[in-house]
Amino acid sequence: MAESKAVKRRQDSVAEVSARPSGGDPLMVLSVEKAFRVLSAFGIPRRTMSLSQVAAATGLDVSAAQRFTHTLTRLGYLMKDPETKHFELATKTLDLGYHFLRGNRLIERATPYLMHLSKETEETVNLTILEDTQIIFVSRFMSRYMLNTDVIVGTRMPAFCTGPGVAMLSRLPESEALDIIDRSDLQAHTPFTTWRRDDLVEKLQRSAVQGYATAFEEFYLGDASIAAAILDGHGRPEAALNVAVSCSRYSREEVVKRFAALVMATARAISGI
Repeated sequence: MAESKAVKRRQDSVAEVSARPSGGDPLMVLSVEKAFRVLSAFGIPRRTMSLSQVAAATGLDVSAAQRFTHTLTRLGYLMKDPETKHFELATKTLDLGYHFLRGNRLIERATPYLMHLSKETEETVNLTILEDTQIIFVSRFMSRYMLNTDVIVGTRMPAFCTGPGVAMLSRLPESEALDIIDRSDLQAHTPFTTWRRDDLVEKLQRSAVQGYATAFEEFYLGDASIAAAILDGHGRPEAALNVAVSCSRYSREEVVKRFAALVMATARAISGI
């Protein structure tokens, strides 16, 4: 019995190695990757899924999907409805985000400045980071003037058509910024989106000279954003902060006049810590 189990483990190991894509990382533990693939499959619009839907969404066969969903349920990261047999994310998945937010040094040092900027402007202030072609909201201070309520910590947006994204791209070496633009899904999210490559290059150059970037109704209609990059010790952008307001309350000229100096000063203060 022990020998047969050892043989089975060797077979599983060989199967896992052979399943690696050519040129893959030999240190990659595929079972861990698959577990996170299952967790990442949940969200809008797939808030709940049956076992077969999990398999289809992740590219796993039903047997593998069953093992991973069972394990994640036992660990507390998934919940299973006893009647529908559908799975959904459990509250324990928040732990990873909580530990990131509490342990991230950038967020820790930026928070007092973001709070001060939000109080001084009485507007929504965000902290975002660049991850490949997207920005991710990692801190958000809301004003009493409601903007888009579906933007929360963890929200991702395309970098090329957002104020923080353009602010960070404009502080990268041109070759790196163009590489990100070329890999982005360039499209007009609204009639006001700057999405053609030549126009984006011009916008990045202008933002680099100005020290700030703007986006007026480029991803959401009615939203205006003005942002500045936060630089690390090597002068590279490690984040961006922005003030977000409603276009119904401010003209484009007013946004720049009221907030450009403030966002740049706050970004410099955080960068200099």
